[in-house]
Amino acid sequence: MIAYLKGKILNIQEKSLILLVNNIGYEIFSNLNSLSDLEKNSETEFYIYNHIREDINALYGFKSREELEFFRILIGINGIGPKAGLEILNNPIDKIKEAINSEDIAFITKTPGIGAKTAKRIILELKGKLPEASAERKHKSLINDDIIDALKNLGFNKNEVMKTLEKLPKNVKKEEEIISFFLKHN
Repeated sequence: MIAYLKGKILNIQEKSLILLVNNIGYEIFSNLNSLSDLEKNSETEFYIYNHIREDINALYGFKSREELEFFRILIGINGIGPKAGLEILNNPIDKIKEAINSEDIAFITKTPGIGAKTAKRIILELKGKLPEASAERKHKSLINDDIIDALKNLGFNKNEVMKTLEKLPKNVKKEEEIISFFLKHN
């Protein structure tokens, strides 16, 4: 079973990419957030869910173990397959968990292919069972899209921005301080 792949991106499509690993090209399906951050010919890595059925063998890739584990939880729900799981993960995990715990059916049904019945089933099966975001994760949520966009406009790609900002000290909270930290440590 394939659990992790690291290689060079040969091609990026709407919902998948081809990753060259030791002269073998793997098609990996992923969420739109992960795919939009990638560039052709760059190196990347994915945690893999290998979906095997009698008529399909597909790889689903995630940038973090947390995304992979949440994907596994989602597809364990009756009526949620890998494609629907990826659509749900186009939203930030913390927002999905918050919507589930607060029974926000409207937020969940904004996902293509997820109707009210399926949203209710997700809430019923997962409400109260999902771990809260850790303090570290909440601290990382300070890094909003405006900060990332500002740094991307300065010529940095999102992968290098996120890697540097993972080292962000807990006492750095204001947008100006976060950007300053990045510029000093990159």
